[in-house]
Amino acid sequence: MFKILISDQDRIWKDFLEEALHDFYEITFPPDSGDIFAKLKSNHYDLIILDLTREEERSFDILRRIKSGFPGTAVIITSRTEKAEMVVTALKKGAVDFIAKPFSAERIRVAVQQALENRGLKNEIDYLRHNQDIIYNFDQIIAFSPAVKEVIKTLKKFSKTDSTILMTGETGTGKSFLSGSIHFNSRRRSRPFVKINCSNIPENLLESELFGHEKGAFTGADKLRIGRFEQARGGTLFLDEIGEISLFLQAKLLRVLEEKCFERIGGNQTIHADVRVIAATNKKLEKQIAEGKFREDLYYRINVLSVMLPPLRERKECIEPFAHLLLDKTCRSLRKRVDGFSPQVIEWMKDYPWPGNIRQLGNTIERAVILVEGRMIREENISMLEPVRPTQAQTEVISTETLESHEKEQLLKALKKSLWIQKDAAKHLGISPRALNYKIKKFGITHPRWRKNK
Repeated sequence: MFKILISDQDRIWKDFLEEALHDFYEITFPPDSGDIFAKLKSNHYDLIILDLTREEERSFDILRRIKSGFPGTAVIITSRTEKAEMVVTALKKGAVDFIAKPFSAERIRVAVQQALENRGLKNEIDYLRHNQDIIYNFDQIIAFSPAVKEVIKTLKKFSKTDSTILMTGETGTGKSFLSGSIHFNSRRRSRPFVKINCSNIPENLLESELFGHEKGAFTGADKLRIGRFEQARGGTLFLDEIGEISLFLQAKLLRVLEEKCFERIGGNQTIHADVRVIAATNKKLEKQIAEGKFREDLYYRINVLSVMLPPLRERKECIEPFAHLLLDKTCRSLRKRVDGFSPQVIEWMKDYPWPGNIRQLGNTIERAVILVEGRMIREENISMLEPVRPTQAQTEVISTETLESHEKEQLLKALKKSLWIQKDAAKHLGISPRALNYKIKKFGITHPRWRKNK
């Protein structure tokens, strides 16, 4: 579960933020703003929500010190002040977002989700680069299959241009990571790389996320909002799951791509958009065009350069190298030493169809590292609550969502059978209490008895 540190001296807002986020994240409040760094030195936090006090210079100094001493921690700024220069200063000093008060629970949840996704992508890029001062090298990407070698060869050429790119392929094939690789190998590498996932965001909120809004633009727009296009000026904007955007927003996006300018919602000032756009989707956009769900003119505008990423099952040569890379990364994150995989596990990995692709492989390895007691991952660590080897019929219909749904169902059954006593449920499942606790947090399982015992 991601850990968030919230620095806000207003009791009402602290209670509001805790209520909005505690079901999804582990929340901590320092006693005062001066204690932020004591907390950061003794604990790891994925995100900080920092409220700007009346002492603006002191608050910006805290932001500067956070980004200097803890560059891997994302920071969202909140403030009652609506001055545009303050927003720009906060973003320049390293904040990933600026949210003016008052804001809704949905607004902060979307902002936190986007910030953590961007942070995860940046950390993945930095990890694979090994050194943040070295420009990421396309030649270091795992590409042992002919198909992926061709993709990398193509992306090297694409990175030298400013043209719009459309990346297609199944979920979890690496589109987000490779979009970052393109940016960090382009002439825009020193400028912002901004990412937004367009799926499951309401149309009105997504419009504001992309283009921003002026104070009073609509009901609830009490403060100025700087959108993603404005944040990414001079750099790259990655639009993930572009196939989920409504026809109304598709029209606005088309205008930005063609005219290189836009206005905030409710505003009259035309803002120049010097932004390189990389779009991605797991949908068949040609089919959506035929069904009237996607604009044909927008399709041709984003499809200036295109590349399709093959699924993991079609690049079996990459599975073992990916597994070792992800194992090393997971061990570093969990501070646990695991030397490798048994030959049986490697064979299983090569045979398995991986419907969730690289993302599913990473999740499977993370779970195995948590479960393993020794220094070698074996079949029993991989097969916690699912068959080790799926049948031919299963490989055709199996999905990541199905597996996780089945796993959660088994966990709930064990907990109910054990009267919600976690150690008894862990024993029933044949796993350690630590592994069970990890799963409970992952699936957001709660019970009144546990809350009372906290």
